[in-house]
Amino acid sequence: MALSDIYKNSSEKHPEQDTDAHSLSTGSEQNVGVVQVDKNVKEIGVISAAFLMLNRMLGAGVFSTGSTIFALSGSVGTSLMMWFAGTIIALSGLLVYMELGSAIPRNGGEKNYLEYMFKKPKFLVTAMYASYVFFLGWAAGNSIVVGEYILNAAGKEVTQWNSRGIGIAVITFAFLINAIHIKTGLFLANALGVFKVFIVLFITVTGWVALGGGIKSNNFQPTHNFTDAFKGTTPTAFGIVNALYNVIWSYVGYSNANYALGEIKNPHKVLRLAAPIAFVSLGIIYMFVNIAYFAVVPKEEIASSERILAAAFFRYAFGNKAEKAASVFVALSAWANVMSVIFSQGRIVQQLGREGSLPFSRFFATSRPFGTPFVGLMQHWIVCIVTIVAPPPGDAYNFILNLISYPLNVVNTVVAAGLLYIYYKKSRGLTEWNPPIKASLPVVFFFFLASLYLIVAPYIPPVDGQTVYNSLPYWIHAVVTWGVFGIGLVYWLVWVKILPYFGSYKLVAVEVLGDDGFWRNKIYKVSKDSVESEIHDAELDKAEVI
Repeated sequence: MALSDIYKNSSEKHPEQDTDAHSLSTGSEQNVGVVQVDKNVKEIGVISAAFLMLNRMLGAGVFSTGSTIFALSGSVGTSLMMWFAGTIIALSGLLVYMELGSAIPRNGGEKNYLEYMFKKPKFLVTAMYASYVFFLGWAAGNSIVVGEYILNAAGKEVTQWNSRGIGIAVITFAFLINAIHIKTGLFLANALGVFKVFIVLFITVTGWVALGGGIKSNNFQPTHNFTDAFKGTTPTAFGIVNALYNVIWSYVGYSNANYALGEIKNPHKVLRLAAPIAFVSLGIIYMFVNIAYFAVVPKEEIASSERILAAAFFRYAFGNKAEKAASVFVALSAWANVMSVIFSQGRIVQQLGREGSLPFSRFFATSRPFGTPFVGLMQHWIVCIVTIVAPPPGDAYNFILNLISYPLNVVNTVVAAGLLYIYYKKSRGLTEWNPPIKASLPVVFFFFLASLYLIVAPYIPPVDGQTVYNSLPYWIHAVVTWGVFGIGLVYWLVWVKILPYFGSYKLVAVEVLGDDGFWRNKIYKVSKDSVESEIHDAELDKAEVI
C-alpha cells in the first residue's frame, strides 16, 4: 500500500552534512523549467499512487457534508449541480498539479512549486508555507466526525463535549501509534481504508436498487425527490460558495501523490494514469452516492440530518440496526483518514525542520526517540486538539472544514497565478517550460478564477436565514486564515531580515543530495559579504546550518 511505500524510504537513517552533496541553487533552474531528479530507490507504482490519493480524498466528506450542501443549495437538482461544479473545479486543480508535478517530480508538493515560481523576496514563500502547515489542524475535522458517528451508533445524544472527547481520543491514538510503532499504524490505516471503498460502493448499489423499486423494508417509502428536482429556494451567492467549499472538502487530497513523486517509479506515467483514474472514479462514485441519498432519504430528513446523513440512509433503507452498524463503518472510514492525514503532516513538519525553515529546526527535524517523526506528529496533535476544543458548541466541524478549505484555496490561487506567469514568460521567450503533462491555459485560468472566487465570496454576508455557524461570525475562518499567513510574514521579517541584520550574516539556500538519495534545501548562515554564486562546499561545511 502507498503509506507503507512512503515510510520505507522516509524512515531510513542518513548522515547530515558530512555525506551530503551540495548543489547551490542558481538562476539556471529559472531558464530550463526543470529540477534535478531525486536519486533514491523508486518503489511506488501506479496502483499504490492511486491509493495514495484515494485514501486521502475518501474521508468523511461524502458521508457528512451532503446535508449542508443540500440546505445551502435549496433543491435536489441544484445540490447535484453543486457537486458537479465542485468536481470540475477540483479536476482543474488536479490537472494543474499534474503539470507542475511532471515538471518538478520531487517530494514536497506545492511547497516546491511555490518556491520555484516565487524566488523573491527570498524565503518569503517558505516562511508563509511553514506557517500554513504548522498552525492548521488538518486531522481535526474527521476526528470530530468519528465521535459523532460513534455516539449515533451507541444511541447517545451529541453534546458539547462528548463528541469532542472522542475526537481527542481518536487523534491521540493516531498520534501515539504513528509515533511509537509506525508500521502498526500503517497496517491499521490501510486495513481501515478497506471500509471506505466498501461503504461508498454499497451505498451506490443500494441507491440503484431503491430507484428500481427493489427495497422492501418497512422503513422505506419512495421519496420522489427527483420529481421536479429544482423545486425549492433559489441559492444565494453565500449559499453557492459555502456549498462548493463542502464539495471541495470531499476532494482534499487529489494532489496527494505530488508529495511523494520522488519515490514514484515513473512519475510522469503515474501522473497520467493514477491521478485521473483515482479522481474520476471517485467523482463518479460521489455523484452516485448523492443520488442514492436522494433516492432513499426524504428531503426533510436530509436537510436536518447534518453530519449523520449516511446513518439516516441506512436507517431508511434497512432499519435501525443497520443505522448503528453503518455508523460504526463510517466512523472507521473517518478514523482511517485521520491516521493518513497525521502521518503525512508529521512528515511535512519534520521536513521543514530538516531544511531549517522552522524555529528550533533541529528539534523538529529529529527522529528520536522511536526512529519516527515523533516531534512533527506531536506538533500536529497539539494543533488538532486546540482546533477541536476552541470553537463554540455546534460550530467545531464547520469551522475546521472552512479553516482548512479557505487557506487551501489561497494556496491554489497563488499556485495557479504562478503557473500563468510562467506561461506568460514562456510566450515572451523569457523562460523554457516544457513539462511532459500540460494542463493548458484555459484550464489553469479557470482554476485561478474559481479559486479566487472561493477566496472573495466568503465575505458576502448571508441572507434569508442562511448561516455558516451558530455562534461564530460568518467571516471568522477567512480572518483566522490571514492571521496564520500574517504570522508567517512576521516570522519571515524576524528570521530573514532582522536577525541577519543584527547578526551580520545572511541566509543561503543550498540544494543538498542526502545519503538517502533525496534532494532537499538546506539553509545556511554565511558571511554577509559572501557572494552567493562563489560559495563553495568548503565554506558551507564551516557554515552554521539553521
